[in-house]
Amino acid sequence: MRILQIQLYILIWCQAAETLDQLTDLGQNVTINCDLDDEDVYWILFKQSDSPTVILRSFSNPTTAFYFNETFENKYSVQSKHRLVIYNVTVDELGVYYCMNKDTPPKLSHSTRLNIIEPTQPMYHFSEYQNQTAVNSIHQNETQWHIIIIISALMNAVLTFVTIAKHRYIVTYISTIHMHIHTVQVMYVMGNRYSTSLCFS
Repeated sequence: MRILQIQLYILIWCQAAETLDQLTDLGQNVTINCDLDDEDVYWILFKQSDSPTVILRSFSNPTTAFYFNETFENKYSVQSKHRLVIYNVTVDELGVYYCMNKDTPPKLSHSTRLNIIEPTQPMYHFSEYQNQTAVNSIHQNETQWHIIIIISALMNAVLTFVTIAKHRYIVTYISTIHMHIHTVQVMYVMGNRYSTSLCFS
């Protein structure tokens, strides 16, 4: 029943409390301050999609913590003045953090909204567009060179074929002419011999 009261109180407080934004990069360690001076406090994480999560109870003398879930021991720790340390921030740790005392009704600190640093969208899109344009240009140039190489290879093949065919035609033509000349010469010699033999007979 007390947890339900705490959750309801936090939900109401979330609407009115002053929120401090803290930006970080994923994978970084973050420290969040607690502005309460009590001997012991609870650290609570609130996400809009979930009910509030009680992370740990922090004691100031000595500085120790009781974790409400074993998995939190590797992710969170406390320092003096109830400062909460979050190790290796992931998207799971993003949300609004409160420290709260155990009074009835409980007193809450100012909230701290943990968010990641994002590049400005226009710059990102412009850079992405530039990169995509450069990639498209490279692919287009590669395609044009491939076409030029293929056409050049085809033209060389046709030229080689035509040259070989023409060479063969010329060789055949010359050899035919030589045969005709030889035939004419033979016929001429034979004709001269025949007429000489007629003259002597």
